[in-house]
Amino acid sequence: MRTKSSVFPALSVILAGILWGVINLFIRALSGGGLDALQISLLRTAGAALLFSLFLLIRDPKKFRVRFRDLWLFAGTGIVSLVLFNVCYFHTMIASEASVAVVLLYTSPVFVMLLSALFFREMITLRKLLALVLTTGGTVLVAGLLGSGARLSLPVLLTGIGSGLFYALYSIFGNLALRKYDPLTVTVYTFLFAFAGSIPLGRPLETFRILGSDPSLILWGIGIALVSTALPYFFYTWGLARMEAGRAAILVAVEPLVGALIGILVFREDHGPLKLLGILLILAAVVLLNLPFGKAGTSD
Repeated sequence: MRTKSSVFPALSVILAGILWGVINLFIRALSGGGLDALQISLLRTAGAALLFSLFLLIRDPKKFRVRFRDLWLFAGTGIVSLVLFNVCYFHTMIASEASVAVVLLYTSPVFVMLLSALFFREMITLRKLLALVLTTGGTVLVAGLLGSGARLSLPVLLTGIGSGLFYALYSIFGNLALRKYDPLTVTVYTFLFAFAGSIPLGRPLETFRILGSDPSLILWGIGIALVSTALPYFFYTWGLARMEAGRAAILVAVEPLVGALIGILVFREDHGPLKLLGILLILAAVVLLNLPFGKAGTSD
């Protein structure tokens, strides 16, 4: 039963956003130790797949059962979405700035809107079009395409936007999978398929060699799987089950704020007025897409 009055669900969702937002600390440490985006993705998916599988095995082993004909759904959430998202997102963060990567990731609600209109025949309303304009303008400013500041290279800009696209695809495949299976089942198989898809890309032998040469990287690898993957997924799912989805989507928007602040305060990244304006425009689009306007059943 959803409880609107309790503060704990809201705090749980906010905590999830904070834990997702600090992922750049782990990515920078692992990248500094010699691991690339593909190898970091392998570590993240391996650790999360193990943790979620153990949790499901202890809690309800029956939820491991899925139909063979439905495995393509988990290939979609795990490989097409999560693996490609990880690679694009981590590459953008390594090649540019954490604040840029985390903000470009939040172009995903616009992709969700467009893909939902294409696959699920959802209406594109005036509010959604305004969010599209805000996101486009914010992306232009964050990318440095206006003014005399440093500009993103085209490949980095494309991987940044690509992270938003592949993150959005999770909503499409996940929507279909959740019609048939429990959320925990979907999560476990998403990470199992993501791990399987990361093995041929992440060069496991070389990854283990690098980890062995610097044991501190093992701790950072455990950290990205536990602190910025398993725990925030758990907190977000717990909070979402006890509050409205729209409110949760707004509260979790603390993630790009945390990511941008860490980039600016910890890594001393550029924070010129145009870039800050771009961040605010994209955040405004996220909030606009999730705020409840009008009465239920009315278009806006």
